[in-house]
Amino acid sequence: MSEDRQNQLATQRLQRRQFLQGAIAATLPAGLLSCAAEKQQPSLVVGGLPVTCNLTLPVACVARAKANAEQSGSGPRFAYEYSKYSGWPEVKESLMAGRIQAAYMLAPLVMDLADKKIPIKIVSLGHRSGAVIMVREDSPYQHFKQLTGKRIAIPSRFAVDFLFLRKMLAQEGMTPKDIQIIEMPPPDMPAALYANAVDAYCTGEPFGAAAQRAGYARTLRMTRDEWRNYICCVLTVREELIRDNAPLVQDLVDHVLGAGVWLDAQQANRNQAVAIAAGKKFFNQDPNIIQFVMDHPVDRVTYGDLRMIRAEFEDLMRLSIEAGTIKHPIAYETYVDERFARNAKAAAITL
Repeated sequence: MSEDRQNQLATQRLQRRQFLQGAIAATLPAGLLSCAAEKQQPSLVVGGLPVTCNLTLPVACVARAKANAEQSGSGPRFAYEYSKYSGWPEVKESLMAGRIQAAYMLAPLVMDLADKKIPIKIVSLGHRSGAVIMVREDSPYQHFKQLTGKRIAIPSRFAVDFLFLRKMLAQEGMTPKDIQIIEMPPPDMPAALYANAVDAYCTGEPFGAAAQRAGYARTLRMTRDEWRNYICCVLTVREELIRDNAPLVQDLVDHVLGAGVWLDAQQANRNQAVAIAAGKKFFNQDPNIIQFVMDHPVDRVTYGDLRMIRAEFEDLMRLSIEAGTIKHPIAYETYVDERFARNAKAAAITL
């Protein structure tokens, strides 16, 4: 390589570093959102859906990129890249096939896959609460009895949203046999409700907020009111990643936990997270819809308490067995590796 070409590349690297150091601010320019700051290791691709239950992931990506840009010395520079999926089946297939090594996944689905000898483990929570059951604003539905025989969309029968729906039906002495269950990718649900293709839907945000903010839907029930310790999306990694690069897994967990603490610390942080997540490299959504989730009410989704609590997972399993999506009890150690949460030190998030 010629000396001129070497100088040109060195100048480009310096310019990129200076840009990343100076540009990360409340406005969050799009160039930053690639999570591709200068680093010593290839980016770890982490799959997820464009749902606010996954909001800790974009924040962790950007925070890690900024830390890399500011880091001096020769220490490890891990980096994370968000890969957007439209539905849980696609995330599952990619993780099973090893096309990605990490993803935010549905907790009951991870239990089932691990029981079937798919080498994956849950290493952290991603959020708490954040699911809603939506009906049309002009509908008469106030109680679940009124939904008898109606069409209700869910993301998947493995989704904890489905377990939430079952809980609400049980309060009225109903079962899923009393309604018509339709599995549907969450991004399609608001339009389906608007077109009267479904009568209600149960999913994670911001797909409830999208219809509510547009004025044609309202919440029938929210997990923040009915199931305060609700968990759904969990950070899941393949076991070979744990075996081959445990420090990387630990760093990712530290940044996810740090993102959770940062998100719940003050509203200004949530506002900044909206700008991050709305970008084309992440959710590629209207920031006003994500902001609606952050504001109506402010604890519609929470992130600060991401403790791995065995009893909560076992309760999820019991509910999943009752729902028929898991056929028998599965040992906690089969699907959870607690070491990273146990050793976690929440990363300082400075954006």
